[in-house]
Amino acid sequence: MDAEALGEHLQRPRGRGHTPPHASSGAAGGAACGDLIRISLAIDSASADGRVSDAGFDARGCGATIAAGSAVVELVRGAPLLAAARVGADQIASELGGLGASKRHAAELAADALARALGAGVRERAALAHVPTRTLVAMSGGVDSAVAALLLARGGAQTLAMTLELWSDAENDGESSCCSARAVRRARALAHALGLPHFSIDLRAEFRAGVVDPWLAGHAAGETPNPCVRCNGNVRLDAMLELADRLGCATLATGHYARVEHRTGEPPLLRVGADERKDQSYVLAALAPESLARIRFPLGELRKPQVRALAERDGLDVARRADSQDLCFLAGTRASSFLERHGGLARRPGAIVDRDGRALGEHAGVHTVTVGQRRGLGVAAPEPLYVLGADASANTVTVGPREALRAREVRVRDLVLRRDSACVDGVRVRSHGRTFPCRLSASLPAGRHERALVELDADAERTAAGQLACLYAGELVVGHGTICA
Repeated sequence: MDAEALGEHLQRPRGRGHTPPHASSGAAGGAACGDLIRISLAIDSASADGRVSDAGFDARGCGATIAAGSAVVELVRGAPLLAAARVGADQIASELGGLGASKRHAAELAADALARALGAGVRERAALAHVPTRTLVAMSGGVDSAVAALLLARGGAQTLAMTLELWSDAENDGESSCCSARAVRRARALAHALGLPHFSIDLRAEFRAGVVDPWLAGHAAGETPNPCVRCNGNVRLDAMLELADRLGCATLATGHYARVEHRTGEPPLLRVGADERKDQSYVLAALAPESLARIRFPLGELRKPQVRALAERDGLDVARRADSQDLCFLAGTRASSFLERHGGLARRPGAIVDRDGRALGEHAGVHTVTVGQRRGLGVAAPEPLYVLGADASANTVTVGPREALRAREVRVRDLVLRRDSACVDGVRVRSHGRTFPCRLSASLPAGRHERALVELDADAERTAAGQLACLYAGELVVGHGTICA
């Protein structure tokens, strides 16, 4: 460690207490560690490269934190935006002559604050010149998005990386969540290891309003919504396409297992991924054609073992990282606890009844059960009982034998058709469930429709109201709607 370099930044800190006019700021640290740092950047939106025309910082805590803030100012002042986005903890530590383990946290905090300031600057000020070969890749810190970025960079595209911070909750497991502050830091380290500029964007307010609040409202109404569909179709990817425009990117790429079908004279359609076990067309079904026209899925033709092998070959430390299984905002917490803490959905006992209305037991609230559930009902019966439905207004849950779940039709509301209904030949009602042969009961043109009935070729078990019904024509997604009772 070079004590002279550290001492120089401590004795004559660059830009301390300075906030440039019209600056975008980002902060990191606080009560948990006692150190706090705030970075402020002025981005010249008139310059083609979004140059950082001025920078300053404020900090409190240990001397290393103050020195790290000064190092950031030294590194980014006068730098083009994309160069500033390549600055991470390693570069900050190097500017200070190297930092020992006890002081490394200062460089990490400064890197976090810089990333947030850059992200705010992108949203508020950036307007980079458009480059046809430039693409923005969404990175979550997992193996799929890392390999997507790797393939793009190796393929010659000018690749920029971005991670969205969508949720922050002390109850969550930040290690297993794909959208926590910890995941953002992990994604940034991966991007920098690949030599890519990285931006992190705080989208927590939009995510709460556009995804979590509707999910809470759906449960309060006795439904079981699918928040991933809303997130991908209405919040996350649309926001990233807007940010891609600000960064001069022609396209947006993600690590999803899906493909896009382009046909001359027709809007593009989503197509299932080559890996049937990992296919994510269901959760991407709400993407509009104009969004699909600019989205790329580098993993669409690959299978998961191939993706892990590519990560291993290039020495990515996420090559064997387990896939996230939970909803990102539920990682490490129980759904019931989350519903009570964030939605005020506390225990509300009501009757469990059979199909004839006879009371069999008591439930804790319609928001605690879902159609098809068997375990945890607390009802003794000579045969297994399953949840058939929930009535929020009456506060009752109806149960019955498994065969009562089977039906030959699926009712949907808010149907969106990308093509004429005559082409529909399959429906999927669960993210990784089977696709059931079907048809729509009425002839409907492409467009939006208030209600529709999907007729199945054979009986299938019903799924919960609020879930998505994804309509297919062969391998192509041609429509989607919300399942209703």
